[in-house]
Amino acid sequence: MITRQISIFLENKRGRINDVTKVLAANNINMEAFCIAETSDFGLMRLIVSEVDRTVEVLRKADFAVIVTDVVSLRCKNVPGALSSVLETLAAKDIFIEYMYAFSRQETADVIIKPNDLAACVKILSEINPDNR
Repeated sequence: MITRQISIFLENKRGRINDVTKVLAANNINMEAFCIAETSDFGLMRLIVSEVDRTVEVLRKADFAVIVTDVVSLRCKNVPGALSSVLETLAAKDIFIEYMYAFSRQETADVIIKPNDLAACVKILSEINPDNR
């Protein structure tokens, strides 16, 4: 349920996202999930990949500013209300979500959560869904 996420700080200029994807492609690294946030000065690309350490290594060699953060990965049914139910349970236990992103795959949805309390979030999610990955 805990997974390691890579965050890459990017200048807001044309081609910087492609620069990241070219480095990953050249090293045969596949992105499993990603999201991008931006400000007027820089962007932040968050990635989930299967080979975190190698990805960090190749990105740093290519002069990208990279950090690794533990986040929670959960899978829920891809039906209306499934995520709302999970979030309601977390909120009732005082878990604050700093950010989150998700993607669906037919019957299921994978959700990445950055909670204020990682250990408590994992414990709560394990209690409500012990089969979660």
